Order: sequence, then structure tokens, then C-alpha cells
Amino acid sequence: MWPRIGGLRALALGTPGELRTRLNTLVLSGVKTATAGLVQEYDDENEELEYVGERLVLVDDNDALVGVVEVTGVEVVRFADVPWDFARAEGEGDRSIEEWREGHGAYWARQGTPVTDDTRIVCLRFRLVSTEGSVGT
Repeated sequence: MWPRIGGLRALALGTPGELRTRLNTLVLSGVKTATAGLVQEYDDENEELEYVGERLVLVDDNDALVGVVEVTGVEVVRFADVPWDFARAEGEGDRSIEEWREGHGAYWARQGTPVTDDTRIVCLRFRLVSTEGSVGT
């Protein structure tokens, strides 16, 4: 099960360290409004998918609150079918869907979960509703 803060699920982007700090900064600046995850991760952790309207606590490397986001969209698609508009909303600087697939495929492979075209991906869209301070619902 994923950590909870104030009753809300935590959203821990990327891996701890430089990557998480960079991704959190993109969210806090309004550039990053989406993130991709593996359905397998939800299954492994016995977690349900997020739902539109759910609020998530954006956390740093120490699971401390850095912001709260509200889910605006959830879609499960094959890795090969992730749309460019979603990849662009991730705000990570990819210049094409091919570049996004290459970077994300390499990331998941480094994490020990290689993906194929048929791997199911959770495409999560969100908006920032608060930074630091309280969780607020």
C-alpha cells in the first residue's frame, strides 16, 4: 500500500534524489500536469487507480508534503498507444512521442520492469491545488 498523509494517497514522482526534485519542481511551476505509471505497480501494491477529483499529496524524498494535486483524468492505455498530447503534458521536455517512449521505456527498464508495446500504462492528469502547508480536502 502507498503512504497516506492526512488520509490522502502520496504521489511520489520518479525515483528519490535529483529526478524526484526535478519532477516536483515541474509540477510546482505548473509545467508538469501529467504522469505515467505502470498498471503492474498498482497491482503489486494492491492499490486502486486514482479517480477524477481525488486529491493526492505530492511528496519529496522524505515523504514530506510539497504540494497537493487534484486528479483531472485517468486513462489506461497500451504503452504503444500513449498519445503525444499526454506525453507533452508530462512537461519533461520530450520533443516527440518516440522520444517520450524511449525515455520512459529506459526508465522502467532501469527500475527492473521492462515494458513492451502491450504494457498497460496509467495516464494520470492533474492540476496543482496547493503547495506545502496543510493537506486540505
